[in-house]
Amino acid sequence: MELMSNTPLSRDDGRVLLAVARERIASTLEQREPRYPEPTPALRRSGGAFCTLHLDQGGRLILRGCIGQIDSSDELVETVRSVAHSAAFGDYRFQPLTIDEYPRVVIDISVLSPLEEISEPGQVEPGTHGIYMKSRGHSGLLLPQVASEYGWDRDEFLAQTCRKAGLPVDAWRDPETRIFVFTAQVFEEND
Repeated sequence: MELMSNTPLSRDDGRVLLAVARERIASTLEQREPRYPEPTPALRRSGGAFCTLHLDQGGRLILRGCIGQIDSSDELVETVRSVAHSAAFGDYRFQPLTIDEYPRVVIDISVLSPLEEISEPGQVEPGTHGIYMKSRGHSGLLLPQVASEYGWDRDEFLAQTCRKAGLPVDAWRDPETRIFVFTAQVFEEND
């Protein structure tokens, strides 16, 4: 298996990942064996990914689940199968997805680049970078698209990542806090 590379995935690769995620969720809800599409060679490399589920409420998308793996030694297609199932049925913030909700679910897959530790918070580029933060036994992650969706500047993005980690909002200023950045290639069903 090839290690995660920085070579972008194609739109076809993205369509396969979205189909794999949707089939993983559907087969669980319908209590049947999954019928996955054949993965492209690029999807056989290892890497981290997140699956975000939104529920379409009359044209307005509401978060319904988001789970991921920052890094994985599994093939990317396997990672997506796992995180799609977890986003639908294992996100502690939500009840498990129901078969009645399923037709209104919109799926996004974020394929992550490897984490890179930074030495200076000023290196964070909102809208380009996602942030993973570790301090005092806590950790939290926000995907790159979150800063853009909420219109956050760098300081707010860092503060919100602290909040996600269960840390004081200014913990990013603490020299003991480790900050990592990454990028994500995002594939959305409604693209």
